[in-house]
Amino acid sequence: MFPLLSIQDLNIGFRQNGVINQVLHRLSFSVSRGETVAIVGESGSGKSVTSLAILRLLSVPPAVYMSGKILFSPGGDSQTDLLQRSEKEMQTIRGNQISMIFQEPMTSLNPLFTCGSQVIEAIMRHQQIDVQNARQKTIELFEKVQLPDPVAMLSRYPHEISGGQMQRVMIAMAVSSEPALLIADEPTTALDVTVQQNILRLIKTLRSENNMGVVFISHDLGLVAEIADRIVVMFRGEIVEQDTTKNIFTTASHPYTKALLSCRPILHAKGKRLPLVSDFMEQNADGTIVAKAINKFEFENGGSEKGNGNSVDQSNKNADSFSFTQPGETGRAPLIRVENLSVWFASRHATPGFHVKAVNDVSFKIYPGETVGLVGESGCGKTTLGRSLLRLVTPTAGSVYYQDQNLLLCSQQQLRHMRRHLQIIFQDPYSSLNPRLTVGAAIKEAMKVHQIGESAAKRKERIVQLLEKVNLSADHYHRYPHEFSGGQRQRIGIARALALEPSFIVCDESVSALDVSVQAQVLNLLNDLKAEFGFAALFISHDLSVVRYISDRILVMCKGKIVESGDAEAVYKHPQSSYTQKLISAIPVGLISS
Repeated sequence: MFPLLSIQDLNIGFRQNGVINQVLHRLSFSVSRGETVAIVGESGSGKSVTSLAILRLLSVPPAVYMSGKILFSPGGDSQTDLLQRSEKEMQTIRGNQISMIFQEPMTSLNPLFTCGSQVIEAIMRHQQIDVQNARQKTIELFEKVQLPDPVAMLSRYPHEISGGQMQRVMIAMAVSSEPALLIADEPTTALDVTVQQNILRLIKTLRSENNMGVVFISHDLGLVAEIADRIVVMFRGEIVEQDTTKNIFTTASHPYTKALLSCRPILHAKGKRLPLVSDFMEQNADGTIVAKAINKFEFENGGSEKGNGNSVDQSNKNADSFSFTQPGETGRAPLIRVENLSVWFASRHATPGFHVKAVNDVSFKIYPGETVGLVGESGCGKTTLGRSLLRLVTPTAGSVYYQDQNLLLCSQQQLRHMRRHLQIIFQDPYSSLNPRLTVGAAIKEAMKVHQIGESAAKRKERIVQLLEKVNLSADHYHRYPHEFSGGQRQRIGIARALALEPSFIVCDESVSALDVSVQAQVLNLLNDLKAEFGFAALFISHDLSVVRYISDRILVMCKGKIVESGDAEAVYKHPQSSYTQKLISAIPVGLISS
């Protein structure tokens, strides 16, 4: 019997200015029925290109299928090479025998049509049934993927539901035709750990019920350990290692795989420098990747002797500077004091006069030089709380004091002056950067408003210094946001926030959608900069393992209220509330314990 999917010696490139730039090199792997094969690697490794190639969704040109085969065998008795099928034949296969869950459901779902109508359309396209039966099947699918109130969900538009609910709509659409093969491209990126676990369980259940093969694409090895039978590790368009999940986690042989396994914050002591990919591997003159000599002791203790240009002593110094006794014991005055803060919104789906209490009577303090983590699921009020501290959202009631000044009573002119001291690093740096301004101009704009720098030349000199501090270069000054990767744009956002030399920074999900290796770079950078500049921070995230790693104290938020707070290690290792326990139990640890 033939495997469900067999990719053999696949080579793909993109033609640009008459030259073919090869992006996939000699790819070979297979997927059996009832099996989940995970493809893991960083952004740019070729994961998504591989998934799009299977469905022949790469535009030709510029894409060029240089050589190789993609053999598909839904029945197991014969194979067909998808690269040799006509476009009309592929249309009968896509969404019917092979379905795909895309990474970003908001851009995959049509915002002009209801969720129900989009699934009904997909069902009617591939099955000979009328609208009423398609509608009933859609309701059953919404129940299967555990969407709340499936009948009401039929009439909801994508923007009216959460990210996790949109992803479930996409899953319902993908499995509506009971495909032989399901391709899931980063289906849980940037979702809460609890929603992640629900979606993983759902995919497992659907796989078992339909004996379906699954190609699961992710950059997180810890996550794929929860679902994959086998793992394919990709680096720069090549497969560097593939094996069973257990063997990958226990006896990984390639330095890149070891690097991905090692740089997750959950495996390291709070504040210690995270190892990076560059610490594990280097490239020979002939382009081959080899392992670096590794000081095992240093990595086991979270330090790297040379990995990021900092010495071990400096790393430990930085880490030590983040830990201190509880501020209340030292008698220090708080930098930020929040008292009985509430932010309510009117809800158009509820009874007139009813309000959604996004933040409900919240009080806490943040001390100079302290990082306070704020963790909770989507919709709990984390982002609203962070933005209300800076008056980017207008609070309904309460007080926010910066030192001794109530920010909620400041005039617009006073607030404009205060903004120099209070900055934010947004979750999506691309949407927060003006695409028409170069990086240098975007950072210089704020400095000019707050009269930082004696002249244009001095400002440029300061900006170049900041870019270098966040591991960018002077050459990046004149580049535009679209010319950078996600991790680089996040570092630009950090540089822009630091340009005004603030005392307090809100980091709103600033590492949630980054590759684990890039995430490690940004977390190391934040620790280094915090030690150098001494700012306080509110670090917002749905990932408790990341929050525990970088924070001194943790606040746990649920439905607009703080349900638990305390020292980061104490909250992480000995959670008191059932909600915190649920968040911690949902963290994908993989096969290696912390």
